[in-house]
Amino acid sequence: MASRKKKSENKPKKNPSAYIAGAGVVVSQPITEILEKNYMPYAMSVIVSRAIPEIDGFKPSHRKLLYTMYLMGLLSGSRTKSANIVGQTMRLNPHGDQTIYETMVRLSRGYEALLHPYIDSKGNFGKAYSRDMAYAASRYTEAKLAPISAELFADIAKDTVDFVDNYDSTLKEPSLLPVRFPSILVNANMGIAVGMASSICPFNLAEVCQTAIALMKNPDHPLLDTLLAPDFPGGGDLLFDAKELSHIYDTGRGSFKVRARYRIDTKNSCIEIYEIPPTTTVEAVMDKIVDLVKSGQIKEIADQRDETDLNGLKLTLDYKRGVDPERLMQKLYKMTPLEDSFACNFNILVAGTPQVMGVRQILSEWLAFRRECVRRRLYYDLTKKREKLHLLKGLAVILLDIDKAVRIVRESEEESEVVPNLMIGFGIDETQAEYVAEIKLRHLNRAYILGRTEEIETLAAEVSDMEAILASPKRVSSLIADELREVAKKHGQPRRTTILYDYDDEVYEEEPEEADYPVHIFLTREGYFKKTTPQSLRMSGEHKLKQGDEVFQTFEVSNTVELLFFTDKGQVYKCRAADFEDSRISLLGEYLPARLEMDEGESVRFMVPTADYTGFMLFFFENGKVARVPLSAYETKTRRRKLVGAYNTASPLADLCFMPAEGDVLFTSTGGRALVVSSTKISERATRDTVGIAAMSLKKGAVGQSIAPLSPERAKALSRLTVRSLPAAGGIPKENELYEQTSL
Repeated sequence: MASRKKKSENKPKKNPSAYIAGAGVVVSQPITEILEKNYMPYAMSVIVSRAIPEIDGFKPSHRKLLYTMYLMGLLSGSRTKSANIVGQTMRLNPHGDQTIYETMVRLSRGYEALLHPYIDSKGNFGKAYSRDMAYAASRYTEAKLAPISAELFADIAKDTVDFVDNYDSTLKEPSLLPVRFPSILVNANMGIAVGMASSICPFNLAEVCQTAIALMKNPDHPLLDTLLAPDFPGGGDLLFDAKELSHIYDTGRGSFKVRARYRIDTKNSCIEIYEIPPTTTVEAVMDKIVDLVKSGQIKEIADQRDETDLNGLKLTLDYKRGVDPERLMQKLYKMTPLEDSFACNFNILVAGTPQVMGVRQILSEWLAFRRECVRRRLYYDLTKKREKLHLLKGLAVILLDIDKAVRIVRESEEESEVVPNLMIGFGIDETQAEYVAEIKLRHLNRAYILGRTEEIETLAAEVSDMEAILASPKRVSSLIADELREVAKKHGQPRRTTILYDYDDEVYEEEPEEADYPVHIFLTREGYFKKTTPQSLRMSGEHKLKQGDEVFQTFEVSNTVELLFFTDKGQVYKCRAADFEDSRISLLGEYLPARLEMDEGESVRFMVPTADYTGFMLFFFENGKVARVPLSAYETKTRRRKLVGAYNTASPLADLCFMPAEGDVLFTSTGGRALVVSSTKISERATRDTVGIAAMSLKKGAVGQSIAPLSPERAKALSRLTVRSLPAAGGIPKENELYEQTSL
């Protein structure tokens, strides 16, 4: 028996998958089908139920939280612990308590992220303008609904919006809130969904209400007349650009710039920044300033301190002696987040569909939504008044013979017969008879019944008026306009963000602080640059050059001059002589294409040192044309290192030269001809990429070859090649006649 058992235990067990049809078979499935079945539902859920706000101005998480607080009676009375609110909200919102609390923080007054906060908070709720100022735990803070939240829930009990089941079908919650003002534009709202995002800037409440009223009267109302510009809770200065704002208002996309606001304390030599753009934080600004100071790009700041306290934001910058604080702020605007752009993307869910809309379309959609809310409220009130009027009319019939009503009730043998007997006795319907039968005995007197029936005429007039309003879209719009005026009067506040119509947008240019001393600079044909002092030059030997290379430009200039390097790709690179270290000619020098980060394959054709951008450039092209461009055309207010379009590239560039003043110029061509002409004959063009004028009339197969300025002596020696006007064919020089060309 034992051996039989042992034998059976040693038998191999059958694979369970053998009994499953198709087990172990690899089935190919298209990736598109996987995405459609698994990823698309998730993406749609994020878009529709999480990240994109709806026309009432709220995402589902906001709406669930505020509605829970409304059900808790927090529109009035004292505050309650935030933890209590979070716990109650979990009945509608299936997310974790920390996520719900973070949502609550962003809606609170203490956090200062909203222009009109919906939650009146007490305790540490952090600050929107600080990265490191964290909010306290929910057990330490308290909250209730702010007064403006009453405008969100007005008439919500009058069937103004649809209600849906919560996640477990145990409670009902509103699909939208019947907001009495366009909250979608009043408070900032941002969200990142799957494949799309939303970024809505806030506007002043009074301006939004005024604009909505104006649009009801005139759909073509110019928005900029009433909706001046966005308004941020953190203030700041908005740089007004009418064209860009109009584009944002029309399309819902675009950006505008907001600057920090500051005051200068000359007594303590410091700048106090008290308002910053909404897209940054105090810590981000301070980190950027530290980086700029360490890299040497900012040398004017001695110290910085975050002095934010209960009075609000305050970032103090101590500047060094002799520094102009206004110029320093202009520099900080361009180099730090103290001036930043706010990108707009007015993406809103309308009837479950995300749409990017302009302000006019958003307000039109909101007005349509609000009209429906008002109609539903009116119909709800009308139904109630009709029901009451119907009951009072039945009571009025009883007034004709109260004794009869009492007798009918008293003589009815069973309770169930009272209502039918009253219906028969007075000719009223069942609803009216039920109402009469429920009247207390003490109220069956003429005075009580007369008092109640006096309401019939008033109710009848109200019912008639409501029916007229429902039938008149104009009167519905008038009701909405009255509500908007009431909201603006009750909750409106002055603008916090100042609009700068006329502002200085010039980029701060740091004055050169480099030592001013004479230097010799050299440029080789291979693109190597050397800078040396006169003393070092006297003590040095020969130039060190790569095989086949040669020095073709040499200048004695100041260390503070600017250098312009023209390349063969039609670009010019700018820097200062002081940017290069003093060296010796016995060294190879710095390779300019690498030092100036030129494009691949780009090489230097010509160098021009200048201190004041006087003089002009002459560009001679292979097609025989010459272009004259003032050197001032290459001057910029910024320290730009690269300018594209330095000269026209339609025809290959044969040669170029720089002339500090008017003089004679020598042109040559590959056909062996040459001509001399005064530079005054070449008309100047302000645009850098001008095609120029015809200079040499070229023979077939010949192209322009070179151009060079001439000294008065050399021009006199070549007088037989001089022409009075252009274009000209020129003459054929004698042997070695051009050998002693003089260049500057």
